[in-house]
Amino acid sequence: MHDWANVAELVKPKSLQGGLVARSASGLPFLLRAGLEVAFVPPVLDVPRRGIVIEANDLGHDVYHVVFDSVDSIDAAEALAGCSCLVRRVDLPEGFDACEEDTIVGYAVIDEVLGDIGTVVEVIDNKAQRLISVDGAMGEVLVPFVDAIVLAIDDDAETVRTRVPRGLVEC
Repeated sequence: MHDWANVAELVKPKSLQGGLVARSASGLPFLLRAGLEVAFVPPVLDVPRRGIVIEANDLGHDVYHVVFDSVDSIDAAEALAGCSCLVRRVDLPEGFDACEEDTIVGYAVIDEVLGDIGTVVEVIDNKAQRLISVDGAMGEVLVPFVDAIVLAIDDDAETVRTRVPRGLVEC
């Protein structure tokens, strides 16, 4: 297993002093808290690659205002918008990522365009992002476990609704 986990995405700048709006990575609770060291990926030129969370305040609607010690200007915040926040696994609560893996294995994956893709076999923890391994009529398909692609998880129907990018699956 990898030493770092993708726990949040930096959405946009929030303040002139470098604060950012952040949301949790798909399928996770919001895990950024004061004192936590974060690596920003992908790396961006002329801005810090790491920072310590100074504060993280809930703004409602699953978004947070986060301030890092190394991000002190609107320019740096703008450059980091769109980056992910990686945190050392040892600094996170035990089992922080177990819920999705435990619950969606065996769920049917239904795409908006392609229809039934198959069944979730495994959730793979990749350095950049988590992947859902799906087995079906099209063979094994690795679906990025990100909000733009995984649209909804219905626990009652045991389905994962997706919007798979063109070219990811051979029809």
